[in-house]
Amino acid sequence: MDIEIHGKLAGLLQASGGAVAGEDGRLLGIISEGDLIYRSEIGTQRPHPYWFVQHAGAEILAAEYVKARARTVADVMTRKVITATPETELNEIATMLEDNRIKRIPIVEAGQIVGIVSRANLIQAVASAPREAESAQSDTAIRTKLLSHLSEQHWAHTSCLNIIVHDAVAELWGTVSSDAERRAIRVAAESMPGVRAVNDHLLTQPGDTAPKVVERDITVR
Repeated sequence: MDIEIHGKLAGLLQASGGAVAGEDGRLLGIISEGDLIYRSEIGTQRPHPYWFVQHAGAEILAAEYVKARARTVADVMTRKVITATPETELNEIATMLEDNRIKRIPIVEAGQIVGIVSRANLIQAVASAPREAESAQSDTAIRTKLLSHLSEQHWAHTSCLNIIVHDAVAELWGTVSSDAERRAIRVAAESMPGVRAVNDHLLTQPGDTAPKVVERDITVR
């Protein structure tokens, strides 16, 4: 891995980063914009106060020196790489990106790198995903499905809610313990197949003092 940072790497970083593979196609590491932020040639070496230099240790300082002055990809790339396989579910990849605070994950199969998934790819997938087909449903069916869905959520206090559905419009009544719960209930209603509009009448009442709403099986006004 004697590819110089200047030249061939410039095109790679236009995409904000990428995987580094050997001649046999095996993954060797990954390089990103973060690996090249602190560089001596542009005067952006990481500055440290005197006390940090005294206590950081020679190993840390030496590693930063390499990052700032190395000429080849092998010296600046990250070698401990989190990977996934072609069979990994997208929700698992999203969790890996979030938990490890990284922007991309190489996809490896039989030791060979076959692709890479980035945060941008997930956003594109969300944007291009077809909307769930919405078949005609009765107001009662919509309400039943929405309440069933909310009852499965640990954050939702369905005993404090009264939901009315009329002409595919969901009317949200009752009390919630936080603004976050209120938004989540609204989002749940908006994303429920068959719902064409949502009217939020919920009241936020923090704490456990929210009175319970007597459940009424009403679907029309």
